Amino acid sequence: MTTRRLALFATASLPALAPSTAAAADWPGADEIARRVAEVTATESAFAKTLADRDPAAFRHFLAADTIWLNGRQPLHGPDAVMAAWARFFDGPKAPFAWVPELVVVLPSGELAQSSGPVTRPDDGLVTARFQSVWRRRPAGGWEIVFDQGSEVCS
Repeated sequence: MTTRRLALFATASLPALAPSTAAAADWPGADEIARRVAEVTATESAFAKTLADRDPAAFRHFLAADTIWLNGRQPLHGPDAVMAAWARFFDGPKAPFAWVPELVVVLPSGELAQSSGPVTRPDDGLVTARFQSVWRRRPAGGWEIVFDQGSEVCS
């Protein structure tokens, strides 16, 4: 290829690079991402506290109207199905397990986040499972769970 052809080819290719440059400019700053990560971490922790506090009404408040939970062979669709399946975990004076967010990531849009971490037994802290929750930012602020999945760990 001649130098002139190479120069023309390179110049013609510049517009194709523009979208990736523009996308990088739209990426939010580290401060904004850190603020959203802190919000979701606090929200996940407050959600976990509802089980420890034996408060199913507060637990339900965190569930999106279109939530889907994948904690078994059959997905649970909607808050009513989740609450029916989880009612047994609110029986008794003490929660049968606890969880804490270990990793939280937020999309650059700030609209979706994922939290994950260990699920532990209350008496000895043994990790029995891991959870992953996908959170959606509510239009009025705050976060709601749209997807949740737990998986047992090998003993």
